[in-house]
Amino acid sequence: MTFPGTHAITQPDHPAVIMAPSGEVVTYRQLDERSNQLAHLWYERGLRPGDHIAILLENHPRYFDVVWAALRSGLYFTPVNWHLTGAEVTYIIHDCGARVVVTAATMAERVAGVRVEIPLVIDGDIPGWERYDDAVASQPTTPLAHQPDGTGMYYSSGTTGKPKGIVFPPSNRMVFDEHPVLAHKTPLTNGPEDIYLSPAPLYHTAPLATCTFVHRAGGTAVVMERWDPLACLEAIEHYGVTSVQFVPTMFVRLLKLPPTQRLGYDLSTLRVVTHAAAPCPVGIKEQMMDWFGPIIWEYYAGSENVGSTLISPQDWLSHPGSVGRPQFTTVHICDDDHQELPAGQVGNIWFDTPGAQFEYHGDPAKTAAARSAEGWFNLGDVGYLDDDGYLYLTDRQSFMIISGGVNIYPQEAENILILHPAVADAAVIGVPNDEFGEEVKGIVQLLDSTAASPAMEADLLAFCRQHLAAFKCPRTIDFEAELPRQDTGKLYKRLLKDRYWGDRSSRIV
Repeated sequence: MTFPGTHAITQPDHPAVIMAPSGEVVTYRQLDERSNQLAHLWYERGLRPGDHIAILLENHPRYFDVVWAALRSGLYFTPVNWHLTGAEVTYIIHDCGARVVVTAATMAERVAGVRVEIPLVIDGDIPGWERYDDAVASQPTTPLAHQPDGTGMYYSSGTTGKPKGIVFPPSNRMVFDEHPVLAHKTPLTNGPEDIYLSPAPLYHTAPLATCTFVHRAGGTAVVMERWDPLACLEAIEHYGVTSVQFVPTMFVRLLKLPPTQRLGYDLSTLRVVTHAAAPCPVGIKEQMMDWFGPIIWEYYAGSENVGSTLISPQDWLSHPGSVGRPQFTTVHICDDDHQELPAGQVGNIWFDTPGAQFEYHGDPAKTAAARSAEGWFNLGDVGYLDDDGYLYLTDRQSFMIISGGVNIYPQEAENILILHPAVADAAVIGVPNDEFGEEVKGIVQLLDSTAASPAMEADLLAFCRQHLAAFKCPRTIDFEAELPRQDTGKLYKRLLKDRYWGDRSSRIV
């Protein structure tokens, strides 16, 4: 059996979670008992396997109490990005059908429009919300009699700009059964002796999922409360970190530290570093290999969990820019007519993964578009296979922007900009940024072209930020007399992107 309940018996005082830099520790006994209390509360209030809860918290020491309560109750849980606006938060919570929301008093403004059956608040008060600690205080610390394994329902934006939840069927496992990911041993698999550093927000799929795998294995997850490159190096040295997962923009931030800081820490306990979420520039990864040594692994996957690739440090050095070979799946590269292409030719990436199943919640059309007649799956990426079977990413089917490992769908900002009374047309694209890979750029056609000015740019940026989370909004806006559209209304975004990228690929690999 591999889950916190087992480790609470065999190593009750072993740290399951350490918050950095505060040093607050959650032991396996605490994680087990507190998640049991919350699971009992939900069961008492009528929740049953297949029901849904949502979490709106910063990286918080109680985050995993909530996640494991859902996992040991057979519930779906949705982590919500706390950077979103109140309207965006409310949409996701209501769309996923959450009966419970767990949040903190610092999120009071974001949850002002939320209406759920069981609203629980940690660390303070929100009018109309129940105090978390009071609610669970009288509940038993022993497990429920029946503990089916729950699962995450993460959200990723759709082509319309509205986020869509990714729903998986129930696993039919018990929470204490060995998880399939841990059953397939790889050099990335954590064990009870491992200390894993999680520097990213827990509302992202990979950081949260990896921390739960660490807990299943009995290791320790060191969770950074906020990302900071210097604090990251301090945590690796201080806690003797053995594994860590980054996104490429974190590599950039680390490499830009002054040499006296960057090279002033003992990183010798690291045995493996992984990265994903966005393509990494070859030059950046080469510098990281020179610094950390050949311990950097890369994988490519999606929250849809329909297929993945993996590449070792040694294989990457002989295939620079690749994201690896397929793992437990077959990759097909096809043209737009779904004809398979030979090695070296760029096309749509399809995963043939027997048994894979998911749906986009409330969007059967998007679900159908992601699956071919053969049952293959497409995540919207474009790339090619080389003669050795290694996959390379080159672009997206859509014009999604990846900035610092975060996926940004430009239509959301376009739909806001076009509402401004001075705007006749608007486009949002990704343009080069040395640190983040891409940054968000707005290109606007005004009703009165003579009104283009720095003051107008500032007004449009402020207008956008009133309605969307700041990371989704353009950082700058350029003005054009007319945007290049077909007679049908389709925008030639490639023409716009080429002005900014020139000979550079908008997906550097």
